Amino acid sequence: MADSSVKKVDADYSPTGAMGQRYLASGKLVSMRLWDEEPLATDKAPSRRDYETVGFVIAGRAELHIEGQIIQLRPGDSWVVPKGAEHAYRILERFQAVEATSPPAQVHGRDE
Repeated sequence: MADSSVKKVDADYSPTGAMGQRYLASGKLVSMRLWDEEPLATDKAPSRRDYETVGFVIAGRAELHIEGQIIQLRPGDSWVVPKGAEHAYRILERFQAVEATSPPAQVHGRDE
């Protein structure tokens, strides 16, 4: 019997979250989302999330302000935001990145 949990998600038709993210494939323990062409932003308030995030920059530049550090993000860079870490992103150029969250960010209101 074939595994029915195998999924394909087309980003052009995937659901969009309140912060502009597109939800991609999601399993029980991890999910992916796309930040596509995020506009310049300098005033995002710091937040703490109930999940771990790893990301990869496809295009653009941003700063990740995390626990007193500033990390420059450019195409080809990847990063980690540990669960519960205070952080904020400052978008310096139109930004495109893929993130994976564990547990899935969109479940149980974790992304709000």
